[in-house]
Amino acid sequence: MTFPKLFAAAVAVCIAIFASLACQPRTIAGEPLPDSANTQPLPTPSPNENQITIAAVGDIMMGSPYPNDTRMPPNDGADLLKEVTPILSAADIAFGNLEGPITDNGVSQKCGHPKPDEPVRCFAFRVPTRYGKYLKAAGFDVMSVANNHAGDFGNIGRASTRKVLDEQGIKYAGSDRNQFSTAYLEVKGKRIAVIGFAHNSIVPNVNDLAAAREFVLNAKKRADIVIVSFHGGAEGTSQQHVPNQTEIFVGEKRGNLPAFAHTVIDAGADLVLGHGPHVMRGMEIYKGRLIVYSLGNFCTYGWFRLEAETALTEIAEIRIGLDGKFIGGTIHAGRQEGWGGPTLDPTGEAIRVVRSLSEADFGANAPKIDDDGTISPK
Repeated sequence: MTFPKLFAAAVAVCIAIFASLACQPRTIAGEPLPDSANTQPLPTPSPNENQITIAAVGDIMMGSPYPNDTRMPPNDGADLLKEVTPILSAADIAFGNLEGPITDNGVSQKCGHPKPDEPVRCFAFRVPTRYGKYLKAAGFDVMSVANNHAGDFGNIGRASTRKVLDEQGIKYAGSDRNQFSTAYLEVKGKRIAVIGFAHNSIVPNVNDLAAAREFVLNAKKRADIVIVSFHGGAEGTSQQHVPNQTEIFVGEKRGNLPAFAHTVIDAGADLVLGHGPHVMRGMEIYKGRLIVYSLGNFCTYGWFRLEAETALTEIAEIRIGLDGKFIGGTIHAGRQEGWGGPTLDPTGEAIRVVRSLSEADFGANAPKIDDDGTISPK
């Protein structure tokens, strides 16, 4: 064989070896990512190191064996987040709302001991502790644990949730008003604070605007960028629009959400992420900062009614500058089929819904949302 051919053959072998290595599954915490991590499209990369990418999703409840295990996911939940893992794991920060505690034991004080043969009329969730690894493998960095189901199993459930997330290296915000109200992350040389709000007295309260302002001011002293998460608003398909007034649902005050969002941005927050209505809501730009009023359901298996608007979901991939200002982003449309679990939706229905709601509710203050999901300031 001539030298040129030998050289060419050697190059071909090197390329083959490199390609084989490149196709090996990446690992997180020593565990391989799902196979789909190598086949699904990756999110839009940040063009430079002067931007931070946040992949934000709504409610996550991966299956509850309480009061019985008849609605638990197949393969013990291992496949629930497979399809969305590439998008979440590629972001600088992946955020979601953990709807219910991660705990293996206990009886809910809220629901008591339901009889095996009676219909379920009271909903309390507890996700098995072994499911914590699925959140890590999917790429989540920080979770909101401020919501109306986080306390379904009392302080024991809250403590177990923190323990599981600590073991997985996932930060959490809003477990109480004091020690666990705010999480801190380091990204690209910047310290990021995430504060979790909801509509109860245990956690920072979305109805208390004066206290919300103080939470942000205090976080801003310790961080370069502040992200505020809130669980608020009335629930259901009739609640997709954002009213400029306090919302009441089942007798609870669930926030005047435009007033809340504007208050925290006035105090120094750089991004506001909402969830709670179980449907998606519109987006608004206020003082150069993005407000997402509801991210909707995301991975809610078995115990939620999923149809029409409640089955639609999104991953809001948001790019902000190192000064916190909104630069742009992408809505990755998805939906939940059957009993739940997110899948990407090539029809882009969620994109059209969010665009329509944004324009209807916020007019000139809505971001520009293209057919392909690109979000940009007008």
